[in-house]
Amino acid sequence: MATQPQQRQSLEPDLMGFRGRGRHRSLLGSVLLAASAGLTSSPGAAQTVHLEALGDPGVQSALAFLESRREETAAFLASIGAIVSPSGAEGERAEAVAEKMRRIGLDSVRVTESPNAIGLIPGRSGQALIFVSTLDDLATVAEHQRAAVAPPVVTGSRVVGPGTNTSLTTAAMLAAAEALLANGFVPEHDLVFAAVAQEETGLRGMKALYEAYRSRGIAFVDVLGDGHSISYGALGIHWWRAVAQGPPGHTLGGGLPNVNQAIARAVDRILSLPAAALTDDSRTRLNVAMLQSGAVFNHKPESGWFSIDIRSMEAETIEAIEADVRRILTEVSEDTEIDLHLQPFQITPGGRIPGARDSALVQTAQAISRHLGYEPQMSESGSSNLNVAIGGGTPAIGLGGSRGGERGQPGEWADIGGMMRTAQHVLLLAASLGR
Repeated sequence: MATQPQQRQSLEPDLMGFRGRGRHRSLLGSVLLAASAGLTSSPGAAQTVHLEALGDPGVQSALAFLESRREETAAFLASIGAIVSPSGAEGERAEAVAEKMRRIGLDSVRVTESPNAIGLIPGRSGQALIFVSTLDDLATVAEHQRAAVAPPVVTGSRVVGPGTNTSLTTAAMLAAAEALLANGFVPEHDLVFAAVAQEETGLRGMKALYEAYRSRGIAFVDVLGDGHSISYGALGIHWWRAVAQGPPGHTLGGGLPNVNQAIARAVDRILSLPAAALTDDSRTRLNVAMLQSGAVFNHKPESGWFSIDIRSMEAETIEAIEADVRRILTEVSEDTEIDLHLQPFQITPGGRIPGARDSALVQTAQAISRHLGYEPQMSESGSSNLNVAIGGGTPAIGLGGSRGGERGQPGEWADIGGMMRTAQHVLLLAASLGR
């Protein structure tokens, strides 16, 4: 390790904000950043470097504390998993999470209007590293929660019951925060822990969180799992409804104009665009999946609509496709005398940040996954809360991985081992990059 200082110095321009500004950067952070500079294709080599860093007594103590709280963390997961929290109705779960934040000692705990539950470990720099988990569940999960005869229970290595799968990430994130606090960790940058609302319906909670922290956020870590996969880019996804409106009437008074003629022509022309057949590395895709109009055989409908799903890693490509779609709708409107216009349904930003793959943020997360025992699958096309930060130009990663099984089913369950690995990953990232 004699060359370590030189290696770290050569990496400095690419750290994307993660320079150790504290008086006493942690040993773990120093070694992992050095590993970032010389990371080889050999998982064994990176793992050995990382294990040397685990000689830091503070890191060891925090990890031991984390493991000692396994049963309490599983019990907390069962408790918040029992709270019915479909997207848009997360208030009760947000309050429960905020109460847990207060109990473990996080600072400035609050529930926002979104509602997001937010707490932090204060730092000194005025900058922040933000960890994010998801509060809301799928609508089907809420249905199974209401129908369940009993709340989730801890059974062996699992927490079983609807509502546990997504909530695993919040339980793990707060377990890591508690272990850091219990061992007196004082970061250079604020460590923000946020459980955000409405991930399933437009990333609304994340958008509010990003607006609050974008000016001083060094990076965002979207906690989705234990790091078996790591996303560092974001796939832009734009969902639109193309709405058609025209004169209604009975079949006997039929004739034209007819909204269904306009819908059919527009769909045909849109799906004939070159983008509809693309399968390139930008992951550009164009699809029409739903068409709705009319209710009975003998009536000409007054309105209808069809869905448009546009995806790409390149924002300019999405904009170009949307311009083509608008042109087609205008032309069909003129041809058929039916009004056609776009209504946004869900707009998920995306994009790439130059140098992200080789940044300390991504390389450190990769090294931690290797230490935990697996080679992570690396992806440039994430689709989750991280999209908001990347779309805004702020570095972000998504830690993916299996959280359990049968999500959205009556027998949904969360894996306690996966929960603890997720907590370890969050703890090690915070210790490495927080100062």
